[in-house]
Amino acid sequence: MNNTRLSALSAKASSAIRVLVVAESRHQRLAFSDTVRSCDFTLIDCLSRQQLQDKPQPYKVQVDIWLIDSEYDDGIATVIKASNSSAVLVGFSQAPHLNEVQRYAKWQRKLKRKLAQLLDRPTLLETSVYAGTLPSWRFVVFLGSAMGGPSAVKEFLDNLSPTLPICVLLAQHFNQNMIETLPRVLNHHNEWYCQVISTTQRLRSGYCLIAPADRQIVCDSEGRVILTEQEWSGEYQPSIGQLLKNTSDVYGSELVSIIFSGMGNDGTQYLDAIQQNNSQLWAQDPNLSTYSSQPQAIVDSGYCQFIGSPEALAQKLTEYVGERMATLSSSTVSDL
Repeated sequence: MNNTRLSALSAKASSAIRVLVVAESRHQRLAFSDTVRSCDFTLIDCLSRQQLQDKPQPYKVQVDIWLIDSEYDDGIATVIKASNSSAVLVGFSQAPHLNEVQRYAKWQRKLKRKLAQLLDRPTLLETSVYAGTLPSWRFVVFLGSAMGGPSAVKEFLDNLSPTLPICVLLAQHFNQNMIETLPRVLNHHNEWYCQVISTTQRLRSGYCLIAPADRQIVCDSEGRVILTEQEWSGEYQPSIGQLLKNTSDVYGSELVSIIFSGMGNDGTQYLDAIQQNNSQLWAQDPNLSTYSSQPQAIVDSGYCQFIGSPEALAQKLTEYVGERMATLSSSTVSDL
């Protein structure tokens, strides 16, 4: 560790401290990302050693602290050296599951103690440890999909890290008798938790929550997804347009909406109104969609800000979130 850099790092605001995690276990990565964000640090990325090695280019922002829970080989050492980091912490015990509240809190406090000692910042131990709350998120990603959409949404999730500070809400036109099979389709061979909403709950990072076909849901500013007794209005269930307007009204510039393959034009009903909320509206490339009319309607509206394949949409979202987080971090520092 470089003592000069470490002293400078200790003087930084918490939100200006950039952390990158390398861990082999999916559960371990979720626990690290939860803890890093609870310290109000900026999480640059959270990935496995292979995913790090597969990166096409180095990170554009400086990484201040590396947390390595993986084999520390020459490849990782080279990447760390190039990042001009201030500190590297290696080797950690296995995190308990988040529902094991007391054991998880103990594990998290141990990690925070290491970070507090590293930065000479005992106040980190005063921040609340996990107490049954859900992992933090910063942005809401709303996906609208219909015929031909599940395969596109799966490809999108396959290329998107569940450790990003996002929560995903999906409205998929589907028969009520078949929608329960959708989670198994979407999370096969990726690390997302996918489930159909069956009770009022909260949006959560690492999860793709699927709107039910038989009852309306409503999102609020506290991240709750409220299951109502009302049926969806209109021709399609669930209503992409209705949820797009609701999420845009609630989350504004913190929302990214993406419309995938499907027939018809569900999702275009309220586009004039939601433009005032400064949310992002993207679409799958109609030429790459099994059914092009739904994403084409979004493109033809004139409000679509990005068009691409499911893989390109995932990459764009990763870059967009990273840029927004860096901007938010810089704004916080400049305000101090």
